[in-house]
Amino acid sequence: PRLSTHAHVVSSAQREIPVRALLSPQAFEPRRVTSERELEILRQVEARVRWLSALIVHNANNVRPKRDGLKVGGHQASSASLTTILTALYMRVLEPQDRVAVKPHASPAFHAIQYLMGRQTLENLKNFRSLGGAQPYPSRTKDHCEVDFSTGSVGLGAAVTVFAALTESYLRARGLAPKAWPGTSEVPSRPGRMVALVGDAELDEGNVFETLLESWKHDVPNSWCIIDYNRQSLDKNVEESSFRVAERMFRLAGWNVITIKYGKRLRGAFDEPGGHVLKKWLNEVDNASFSALCFRSGAAWREAMLAGVPCQHGTDREAFEALLARRSDTELHALMTDLGGHCLETVLEAFDTAACTNDRTCFIAYTIKGHGLPLAGHRDNHGLCLAPAQVEDLRAQMGVPPGEQGWEPFAGLPDPATAQNLVKAAAHNRVPSRRHVAERVDIPADIAPSVGGPAQAPTSTQAAFGAVLKDLSVMHGTPLADRIVTACPDVSTTTGLSAWVNKRKVFGAQATDSFRSARVHSLSNWTRSPNGQHIQIGIAENNLALLLSSLGLSAELFGHRLFPIGTLYDPFVARALDSILYGCYMDARFMLVGTPSGITLAPEGGAHQSIGQPLIGMSTPGLLTYEPAFADEVKACMHAAFERMQAPREAGGGSVYLRLTTRVMDQPKRDLEANAQLKDSILDGGYWHIPPTEHTRNVIVFSGAVAPQAFEAQLQLGDDAALLQVTSYDRLASDWQIAQRQGRMCHAVHLLNCVPRDAILVTVIDGHPSALSWLGGVCGHRVRPLGVAAFGQGGDIVDLHRTYHIDAGAIISACRGASAIE
Repeated sequence: PRLSTHAHVVSSAQREIPVRALLSPQAFEPRRVTSERELEILRQVEARVRWLSALIVHNANNVRPKRDGLKVGGHQASSASLTTILTALYMRVLEPQDRVAVKPHASPAFHAIQYLMGRQTLENLKNFRSLGGAQPYPSRTKDHCEVDFSTGSVGLGAAVTVFAALTESYLRARGLAPKAWPGTSEVPSRPGRMVALVGDAELDEGNVFETLLESWKHDVPNSWCIIDYNRQSLDKNVEESSFRVAERMFRLAGWNVITIKYGKRLRGAFDEPGGHVLKKWLNEVDNASFSALCFRSGAAWREAMLAGVPCQHGTDREAFEALLARRSDTELHALMTDLGGHCLETVLEAFDTAACTNDRTCFIAYTIKGHGLPLAGHRDNHGLCLAPAQVEDLRAQMGVPPGEQGWEPFAGLPDPATAQNLVKAAAHNRVPSRRHVAERVDIPADIAPSVGGPAQAPTSTQAAFGAVLKDLSVMHGTPLADRIVTACPDVSTTTGLSAWVNKRKVFGAQATDSFRSARVHSLSNWTRSPNGQHIQIGIAENNLALLLSSLGLSAELFGHRLFPIGTLYDPFVARALDSILYGCYMDARFMLVGTPSGITLAPEGGAHQSIGQPLIGMSTPGLLTYEPAFADEVKACMHAAFERMQAPREAGGGSVYLRLTTRVMDQPKRDLEANAQLKDSILDGGYWHIPPTEHTRNVIVFSGAVAPQAFEAQLQLGDDAALLQVTSYDRLASDWQIAQRQGRMCHAVHLLNCVPRDAILVTVIDGHPSALSWLGGVCGHRVRPLGVAAFGQGGDIVDLHRTYHIDAGAIISACRGASAIE
């Protein structure tokens, strides 16, 4: 009765259960009873978290010297609305294996808790939002304390936890339970809960519902989403009854929903004579009016309620007036702001209830933005900071010592020693580190013996990619092959994954392929297995990137290295870009394959023809882009990608993006495995097919699918033209820029330094010409860049390449000095 709990349960007979059924029966911890003494100490810790959160932002804005005149900011109000929930989680609920994506604007509160736990330094707090200090939003790669999931781009934290829970389920189904914590012999006793703390306005992000739908399809367990329902966004109060939409959205996706609306004090008042009138008024007051009253405080509550109660006469009115009269203005304000999300006892009851199952659960926690601060409830408080005088008043109110002592973790608390012991004994704080160091997986010298070589038949780079995976799929017992997991947004058959999926099966509860059972011929084997190594998701590219990111963090989160490979049509890399950037920002490791690409996907038309994706690859930190033209190059790039995906960041580790094509091309008659120097040049970004001489007047520089016309143009031009292939404009460009700062030679200079200075570079790519046109700046050559800078259309390759001036005729014309347009 103290919680509004809406559990939407769908039986296994109503839908497939591809993930939950794979897990061993779980021993759930019994509900713990919190004593009044423990609650009192938790309240002291919560108050200190609120104070430190405010102090961190105050110091950054009003104390620390500013050199550029910019406002620093820091979101005092947004942090204050979550201090109760964060305190309950970190001090009482979470185990070390539980992972949290903290609401971006609660970063100061998160850092305050890490500081109390001894995992964040005072120096970093004082340097909040300054170089090297605590980050504006929790960051896995930039913060010095351990952060489970970076947040900042709102909505993504609400989604990545679902895919992290799916990742652990995948690992456990394959017998890869998390390892002991570094430096200990302690192994997690249960799967981790993946917890997302989100602001209510974050639910406006479309990727949240996309993820909820996927959580239903896979019936993902062990995922919590806690909504900070303070009903204020940056500009305004959220729409009335938003909680109903949120509740229905989560219940529709099979989540249990627990609404934490009123605290213990308010629930007690509801039981008093006239309490039902108070509850009715609270349930009916609009969000903006409630927020304004939270800010006005004092007598404003009494005035508003007496004027707005639904009963104007009779015993109900008298009982309600008496209820109000029994409380001073201060007491009435404390009562009316006792929402469930600020009541430790109520929050802990809700969390303990949900902890009795592994069901995914949404908590709608009613809170007040700026709770406990002078700016509580004010519509403009998102960007406001307390004035120095207000900070001093808050210091006095909370009993915090003056000056530098205000930074002391427990100074001034009524029982500092007990509070310190509680924090030290928190389960989440009992292991020295929660970041695993995974084993290195050996990569075979030749990952695909059937691919490449002098006898390689004409093929496309997409087909070569599929052939590499096909060879790997039959290497049973090979560590690399067993750790690969593929995923795609419903395009496995059109992006080269079919052979792999047919051999390695789809991840899920054991189920035979219905078409095969019915003896209907199909090229695809859609058999599900707990040992399956392909995770199929719906047509939502953001979900693909978030899944790849979660799988790509498995080494540090769970202690087991995975090699996630995700395929999608190249133009839709742009649709997934926010989540791709998010994954790279967290240093997740994955291989992204954009295929087919460019206008070379001719009959499909402009909506499926990519243009700017080479520039996306070049401009995304941590993502190395290759655009190979030939099968042996695809194999070499994939081998390098597997090595890069497990290398330390300081040694060049990261993710890889392959841009491929379905265009079938003749293959060079060579044995790349026997030519280490050529292979190194391919991986460094480029190599000469026909090197320049002192008589060279033109250099044709090409990438990827335009190889045939580059070769044809060079053949017609003869000795006047050299031919250079760029396999990675990304690696060439980044290495050139770094080399300039370091004053050393780089591969781009090595390639172009032998070209006569009066020669012209004619660059050509099935993509935006800027991807290659920068090469003229390396050694000072003139450039005539060819590429695609307009939307494509339906046609065949011959017509489209001619129309967009990337055919052999356009290359020859550019080499001879004529305008490609002319």
